[in-house]
Amino acid sequence: MLPQEAIPAGPAVLRLPAEGDAGQIARACSDPDIARFIPFMPSPYTWDDALTWITKTVPAMWENGGAGFLVADPGTDEVLGAAGLQPPDRFGASEVGYWLAPWARGRGVATAAVRTLTERAFALGVSRIGLLANVENVASQQVALRCGFAHEGVLRGAGAPWDGTPADIAVFGRLSTDPGDPITPFLPFFPGGSPIDGSLTDGVVLLTPLTTADAADHFALASVPDVTDSHVSLVRPEFAGSEAVCRYAGHRWLTGQRVDAAIRDARTGEFAGDIQLTGVVQPLGQAMLGYSLLPAFRGRGLVTRAVTLLVDWAFGHTPLRRIVAGTKTGNTASHRVLERAGFTREHLVRGLLPGPGGTRVDDLQWARTRP
Repeated sequence: MLPQEAIPAGPAVLRLPAEGDAGQIARACSDPDIARFIPFMPSPYTWDDALTWITKTVPAMWENGGAGFLVADPGTDEVLGAAGLQPPDRFGASEVGYWLAPWARGRGVATAAVRTLTERAFALGVSRIGLLANVENVASQQVALRCGFAHEGVLRGAGAPWDGTPADIAVFGRLSTDPGDPITPFLPFFPGGSPIDGSLTDGVVLLTPLTTADAADHFALASVPDVTDSHVSLVRPEFAGSEAVCRYAGHRWLTGQRVDAAIRDARTGEFAGDIQLTGVVQPLGQAMLGYSLLPAFRGRGLVTRAVTLLVDWAFGHTPLRRIVAGTKTGNTASHRVLERAGFTREHLVRGLLPGPGGTRVDDLQWARTRP
């Protein structure tokens, strides 16, 4: 596909690996995140594994019509990672893959390598390039968007198993006819720039993105009877559902589908509840607000603070112009929260929500618009 020669790639150079690189490759591939998100790699990863990749795996990639490169520092020749292309299929489409050493992250190296390989392949007649990433590997998905790859969906259970469970795979793709401009997320992450360490706070309440570490707390919250009753779905909560919400949170946030955050006590960091922006309609600039709080944290005004923080952030940092909220007519506590957070009661939709025993329940709807 590509000539076997070094290719400049901004802060890196793509070149063929040599046996002298084995030590650095082995050290890089011992990183837990590489083992987690590329589970077909040997773990623990040894010098012999690196040598096998150099002398057998990479030559086989070239022989089969693909390309395999080491990503190196152009000045020091230090190993930064690896990147490659699968052989084109019968329709002329390929797939790009890469890994990056821990010491090379945050420098734009992966983005430069993927973009360089993609543009070289398109110049040689490849019609489409795909990029696949574990749904929890948000950093890799950010690379895809920066390289102009559009999000196309999720393949459930299509990845190699991790801890015995097949991984769900986020699919991104770019056509040779696409402009290739970086795709700006509709919903940026909280200040801090990461789906893990970003946050919002007013000194009393702390909002942090949901992660898999929150799954048990999220399930405990969903199991509180009045929280269960307030949800649109009347299905009994299960831990697997909470685990899935937390596992997908970063992916859905990055791809503009929804925001899922934990409400925490800013002083102790304790999990107090959750808050969401769902039902995002990008052309309208509209989203729907939802929130729940554990009984032990009620009566302190935490939800009002959380709603205010989230809505102010949304109007200040996203294209959202209107946020709506639905409540049951008897949920006066939620009505007071919305009023205090600047929402206006708009109308009553009769019989909108499913109720117990096949009944239907009225929905009292509220909204707040960007000033």
